[in-house]
Amino acid sequence: MAGHSKWANIQHRKGRQDAKKAKFFTKAAKDIILAAKAGGGNPEDNSSLRLAIQKAKAVNLPKDKIENAIKKGTGELAGGDLFEILYEGYGPGGVAMLVDVVSDNKNRIVAEVRHIFGKHNGNMAEAGAVSYMFNKKGVIVFNKDKYTEDDLMEVGLEAGAEDIIDDGDSFTVQTEPSDFMAVQQAFTDAEMEFESAEVSQVPENLVPVDVSNGKKVMALFDALEDNDDVQKVYLNADFPDELFEEA
Repeated sequence: MAGHSKWANIQHRKGRQDAKKAKFFTKAAKDIILAAKAGGGNPEDNSSLRLAIQKAKAVNLPKDKIENAIKKGTGELAGGDLFEILYEGYGPGGVAMLVDVVSDNKNRIVAEVRHIFGKHNGNMAEAGAVSYMFNKKGVIVFNKDKYTEDDLMEVGLEAGAEDIIDDGDSFTVQTEPSDFMAVQQAFTDAEMEFESAEVSQVPENLVPVDVSNGKKVMALFDALEDNDDVQKVYLNADFPDELFEEA
């Protein structure tokens, strides 16, 4: 899982940079709209909404924008007519990719995603061609310098964590999606600080790529994430050390 950890670190750093951009606010608001639309506007009764609000606060989305997004999701305000779809495809070197999209225009976004794949030496795939290579999991990442595996096991396993993975410079706690909020809360209650926490698509296996293809995959990843309707991109690449050092 070392390659996955490297890419997770790149994404984490990139996320801090993207958080300064207005488009990142748009993506956070869309998460809230969808969560409120699916489970209601009360975060106490809607764990998905709680998580979406938590992530929005982490990127400093203003309180009024959070409230408006909830109202759009519940139908109190216009603008909640969104759909969520997961596109599948392959990048350079045979890397499998999932593209999580939230949009109000299906025809436009599918054309845009297809264009981005084609422009960056990739191609879209039929539904089911790639998704079976990933498992939806809660993922909580901790810095190895702060905690031992035993520290994490003591709190995490009791709260319902499924596994603790040594990723080189970090530990990754995995959970079933249904247990994610409870496990995250247990670490928060124990005052254990994590690097990131989200429900993610975790690849079952990683595909090794060389530096050349790795750069192309990263370019495709960046182009997809730059689209305002793309919420998240998942991939199963095992990047070489040289590429991580350059990044």
